[in-house]
Amino acid sequence: MLRTGKGSSLDPLTSLAAMETVACPDCDLLQRIPELPPGGKASCPRCGKTLAARLPDPLDRPLALTLAAAIAFVMANAMPLMSLSAAGREASTTIIGGAQQMWLQGREETAIAVAACAVIAPACYIAFMLTALLAARRPPAPRWVGTLLQWADRMRPWSMNEVMMLGILVALIKIAQLATVTPGIGMYVVGVLVLLLSTIAVTFDPREIWKRVAWADGRKASPAPHPAASAAAAP
Repeated sequence: MLRTGKGSSLDPLTSLAAMETVACPDCDLLQRIPELPPGGKASCPRCGKTLAARLPDPLDRPLALTLAAAIAFVMANAMPLMSLSAAGREASTTIIGGAQQMWLQGREETAIAVAACAVIAPACYIAFMLTALLAARRPPAPRWVGTLLQWADRMRPWSMNEVMMLGILVALIKIAQLATVTPGIGMYVVGVLVLLLSTIAVTFDPREIWKRVAWADGRKASPAPHPAASAAAAP
């Protein structure tokens, strides 16, 4: 029988309809996962592989992190990233200002890429996540919450603030001998934003929201398939 986080066997009276069927990614044992308590996990009885885990705070913690990310995003785009001083002249710019200057200098493709991956995609991801988490606090959540989760999942790979930070660091090394570079508040805030976005992805379980979504006929949506089950079903 499937083992829970404390090593106890499942109650044989547990409804099979409420369980999720998955195949162990290590030994391919097909088994059902019950509704886990907060902080609980289920492991494979054959090989001990952890098949599913439920975070102790599946909604409030991601919501707090998303609110912090929204504040950091606004500050990162309002504060200057850095200031350059050379030959008695000093200039500073923001993320949006940098994209605008690229456009004015004839680098339209680069400007669009920077604006899309460093501004538009992160803004959409944070907005979708924040709206979905707030709407799911009182179940049943409206069915458009599921759509927001799908769009947030699509926006996340395009939020490349960490790539922008790496590019800034490389540029600083190259121009350090030509000008005096002073990091601005925006650069530190962007670093915090990168950490927050990564932490959101780790602490957020979309199945917790899918369980709260109700469709037009009033029934609740089934949770999204577990990754192990999807891998087992693939040819």
